[in-house]
Amino acid sequence: MSLKVKGIKKAYFHKPKRVKTWSNLSIKESYTPEDLKDTDYNRDIGDVGEYPYTRGIFPNMYRGRIWSMREISGFGSGTDSNERLKYLIDIGETALNIIPDNPTQMGIDSDHPLAEGDVGVQGTAIDSLKDMEDLIEGIPLDEVSFMFSSPTIAVYAMYIATAEKKGYDISKLRGTFSNDPIGYVLFGNHTLDQKPPSMTLKLAVDVIEYCAENMPLWNPINVNTYSLRETGVGAAEEMGYSFATAVEYMGEALRRGVDIDHVAPKVAFTCNAHIDLFEEVAKFRAARKLWARLMKERFGAKNPKSWKFRFHTNTSGCSLVLQQPLNNVARVAYEALAAVLGGTQSLQTCSYDEPICLPTKESQMIALRTQQILANEVGVCNVADPLGGSYYVESLTNRLEKEILKAMGEVEEKGGMVASLQSGWILEKITDIAYQYQREVDNNERIIVGQNDYKIPKEEEKEGHLPIHRISLDSAKTQIENIKELKRSRDMNSVGKSLDTLYRKAEKREGNLIRPIVEAARAYATLGEIMGTIRMAYGFNYDPFRELESPFHNAQGLK
Repeated sequence: MSLKVKGIKKAYFHKPKRVKTWSNLSIKESYTPEDLKDTDYNRDIGDVGEYPYTRGIFPNMYRGRIWSMREISGFGSGTDSNERLKYLIDIGETALNIIPDNPTQMGIDSDHPLAEGDVGVQGTAIDSLKDMEDLIEGIPLDEVSFMFSSPTIAVYAMYIATAEKKGYDISKLRGTFSNDPIGYVLFGNHTLDQKPPSMTLKLAVDVIEYCAENMPLWNPINVNTYSLRETGVGAAEEMGYSFATAVEYMGEALRRGVDIDHVAPKVAFTCNAHIDLFEEVAKFRAARKLWARLMKERFGAKNPKSWKFRFHTNTSGCSLVLQQPLNNVARVAYEALAAVLGGTQSLQTCSYDEPICLPTKESQMIALRTQQILANEVGVCNVADPLGGSYYVESLTNRLEKEILKAMGEVEEKGGMVASLQSGWILEKITDIAYQYQREVDNNERIIVGQNDYKIPKEEEKEGHLPIHRISLDSAKTQIENIKELKRSRDMNSVGKSLDTLYRKAEKREGNLIRPIVEAARAYATLGEIMGTIRMAYGFNYDPFRELESPFHNAQGLK
């Protein structure tokens, strides 16, 4: 008799090892009306579409419009990514989501000495207006909502410049700029030296101002709670730390004289839909309630649109497992269900092969089909907030509201998010939480199917037999050659003048910089040159990695 057969009796009486939520909140065996005795329906919950929006920001939710299906995409050159975007549109994607590669995120060009090996690998390379033109070629910008998952302001300027060059009225375009420089430091993608707050906060509010005046359908800021959660923190820290970050942006905008009711309706969030179904639903419900109260009671917003917490959701990449990767299809489906039951406005579902490679066409189709099945077959669009009224969900919503406020309060006690980053406190806190989680996995206190339990022999693993998306080495080589050729062939006089105008405006620390950045992009100044010029004007090194010097400026200004 095999050992597996011998163990069947034990397996039959199997019990869960953990009786806590994924974020380690203790829970009871069952919930009753007694757990909600202090909850007032009108004050704490309210009807769907009514303040404090616990149950949803629209009365009819998905009966009015199904969430945007917005698979993230980006690899290789602008031309490579353009092909994938068109493929996704062809198979039913309803909105677009672009992620640039790491050099672009860092604000350096593909020919930078330290960009080698990273060009076009984890996103698309956007060095200049030419790359943006290639990226959006043949896509009707006035018919599709675009999202740029990047903190680099030059990328937004290149989009604006390209749209204008193509004859679009930018006031009628729709989409979202990530524009969350604090967040990218918070979750470890950048350092404070690479994204200095004195510069990036100014630029972030410039985007808010510019969009309010020129692009009213565009969301000018999107706080990235998703990547913060990927560091290993829990649901409460994800939202609490991100709300503290949003407060920094709102405070800076108000100091600049921007009316709260011009800003708040266009603040969006990119949230993480993790694997604990009920905790995630409760998290989204608690976040809606807290944001409404924060905007109305603390910031004094009077427009009901300012009170509405609007969010895009990514299913959790860090929850996906390398072992038995096809199991990830199920994980993604459950997480997508949590996002929709929680009331998301926009959704990206991960591809099952994410622990192995960038998504193939096949895996990305399965990810999109997961959303389409959810929208058309499962019945979740029929009723707004179908889990509302559950004793457990309502109780967990109240608990998470308190925990989110606690996490947010800890940051504010340290002087705010920027001060918490500068002191190192917040990064130490995140590291401690992540370490605790990993220790629980290593000790088998948390069961991860296929990773630390329900394992199969290595030779039976599927990942070696699955199609792999590989980035062409020729694509990166061509990208680098193209940017070098652009720098040789463009009108250097026009580039120099546009960058000098940008430098002088930035140096004065007054006025909005978006239009000068757009004009520099229009002159084919590169992303690295634009960002480096702004850095120099603010007294920082031209190159965040201190490898290059500006070809146009020195410490005294124009050469």
